[in-house]
Amino acid sequence: MTEPRIPVCASADLQDGGKGVRFPLNFSGHPGTGFIVRYHGVAHGYVNRCAHVPIELDWTEGEFFESGGLYLMCATHGALYEPETGRCVGGPCRGGRLQAVTVIEEEQTIFWQPDARTGPAVQTISNDKDPA
Repeated sequence: MTEPRIPVCASADLQDGGKGVRFPLNFSGHPGTGFIVRYHGVAHGYVNRCAHVPIELDWTEGEFFESGGLYLMCATHGALYEPETGRCVGGPCRGGRLQAVTVIEEEQTIFWQPDARTGPAVQTISNDKDPA
């Protein structure tokens, strides 16, 4: 069964080499975030988790590119990743790669497609009613 596509943002929200958009997800059964950036006109999505140590990449929310706008960069270690492939090309995780998230862009909207390893964030339901 194919998981439904989940809308993330409008296509216009992603500028080439600019700020990315984060979204909640579950990765291998654990809560986390994913992100989508645009590079050379194409939207690319990844789990927001460094290949070296499992921490989020962004400097501040949505800031994934290094100052030149050519690579995604881990704010903690300085690891550099190719935006098109997620492959680490510099830093402590050289040869590793970010976990890709399937991205679909159509009708001026960016969607992500859950798969076997990534799924929608699980919402918890609280019961605030006082027992009678």
